[in-house]
Amino acid sequence: MDDVDRQDMPGALVEAYLQRERGTLALLDELEKLSIEGEYDRLRDRIRTFARNNQEVFYTVALALTGSKHFFGDVESQLGGEPADKLRDLAETYPSLSEPFSLVRMEISNERHNPLTGLDVTTTYHSEEEVPLVAYTAYSGGVDLFEYRGSPQEVLQSASYLVQATNDSLEAALREDHSVNTDELGELIDRREKLESELNHLHDLIDELRRKPVGDG
Repeated sequence: MDDVDRQDMPGALVEAYLQRERGTLALLDELEKLSIEGEYDRLRDRIRTFARNNQEVFYTVALALTGSKHFFGDVESQLGGEPADKLRDLAETYPSLSEPFSLVRMEISNERHNPLTGLDVTTTYHSEEEVPLVAYTAYSGGVDLFEYRGSPQEVLQSASYLVQATNDSLEAALREDHSVNTDELGELIDRREKLESELNHLHDLIDELRRKPVGDG
């Protein structure tokens, strides 16, 4: 439903929701229970199933949970104040569901899967090998995607794979004469600058380690 944000769409979406309001609220109660219990994988899968089986109602709930003033304004202008108020209540009643619904909407609308939202990182040191260790858990919302532990050079090897994959995707786009939208391009430039800054810092740290005798400290 690529046209979900078209100006004439909110009314149609909300009418579908209003026809199924009671059942949808019962489902949201179940989903909130999963969130409270920390069953994030089951929660994500249930929301995906909901989106597949009833896309119009899913989009209504997802847009309402983000608290978009633009969306509420369109609903109010097309259907009146009462439906808009009912949807505003969703955001206040189920705040814990805002992020998982937003991530599933991104999967469906933008062909993403488990969008990465952060890393939990810890560092230790293996004294016998004289090697620092990096451990991290990658997660998407409340869903743990994978855990990893390795040395700094092993972590950088993983990072190099991702940079190579990024380059491959951009080269393919250029080869096929595909455009890249300005938002994506701007974010890509920001990420590259951040990466360059971190690599410059890494260069300084490596130079300092080169001057430090092995086994000293």
